[in-house]
Order: sequence, then C-alpha cells, then structure tokens
Amino acid sequence: MTQRVNLVTVDGGRRRFLGRAFMSAAAIAAATALPACTVTKNGNVTTLTLNVAAIKDYGQAGLNAVSTILSIAALASAIGAPTVAIINAGDTALGAALNAFSSAAGSTLTITYDDTNWKSRVDSVLSALGTVESDLSAAITGVETRIASTDLSNANTALSALGTIVSAFKGLLDSVAVRRPVGAAMASATPAPSQAQVQQALRVLGVTA
Repeated sequence: MTQRVNLVTVDGGRRRFLGRAFMSAAAIAAATALPACTVTKNGNVTTLTLNVAAIKDYGQAGLNAVSTILSIAALASAIGAPTVAIINAGDTALGAALNAFSSAAGSTLTITYDDTNWKSRVDSVLSALGTVESDLSAAITGVETRIASTDLSNANTALSALGTIVSAFKGLLDSVAVRRPVGAAMASATPAPSQAQVQQALRVLGVTA
C-alpha cells in the first residue's frame, strides 16, 4: 500500500516544499529510523522532511574515517604505499564530491530524484563514500594477521562506524520513492540503522551532528 507524500527540505529552520511522491508503508517506516528525516502525517498525507546537514555529516564521516585509520602508523605501514595511495585517491574523490554538493546546495537539498542535477550530485557523494568504505575494508582485511590486536580493533571500530553511515545514507535515498510512470518499479527501502546507531557512528568518527 502506498501513501501520498509531501517532500520538503529544511533550510535554517525554514521548510521548502518540493512536491509530492508516493511511498510504501515500508519506505515510510525506514525513513522514520533515519536521523536525516522526520516524518509527520496529516490525514492521508505524509510529509517527509530532509535535514540537509545530515548529508554533509555523512560525507565528513567518510573523510574522518580515512584520517583515523591511516593515522594508525602500524596499519598504514603494513598495507603499503600503493594501497595508501588508492585510499587517498578515494578520499580526494569524496572530498571533491562533498565540496561540489555543499557549494551547490548551500543549506538546502532538493531531492526529488526526478531532478537529474540533484540526483547526480547526491549519488556522487554516496558512490565516493562507498568506495572509501570498500577500499578501507580491503586494506584492513589484507593485513589483519600482521598488526597488533589493539590497532586492528581501533581500525575495525572506525570501519564499522563508516559502514553504519553508508547504510544510513542508502536508507535515506531509498526512502524517497518518487512517483514513476505506470508500470515502473519503485525503489525498495534499504533497512536503515537506528537513529541511536547513526549518532554513535558519527561520534566515533568525530562528527558532531
């Protein structure tokens, strides 16, 4: 069963109306679990409010994860310069995507997913964030038998927090199921971490939401 949804953004406490979409009950439930969203109902109309700052926080968390993990000297040494260079390249790409998004959005995100411009910008941040996560995961897995348990634990704590952020980001985008032409498939909701889990992950990665 789908419900009509109003899409709005938050800009300095002011709401901006984006349009209407249709979301399944499952997608609405996923949205309510996300710190980037608030969901309110008025009759049969559900309003999904997106907090722009959360997207920036997710991107910053990825940058901080790279800094945190590569600051573990024994780990950085074990994975070697070529792998560090790959991770740094991903970090640079994430920084560029996040800067482009922030410059274009200011304090507002217009996410209709029928707007090619905005979809491209947001997907670029998520894609770069996912690349950073996979690069870090591969690097840590490759040297986990060669570094001290304390260093490994610290690296895995940061990586786990990043994984939570990536899941939250995907869940946020999947929660917005904009009306498609008849017969077109709607986005399925990715199970999202709880708000408490996301806030804890942000704290682990040094981002104050």
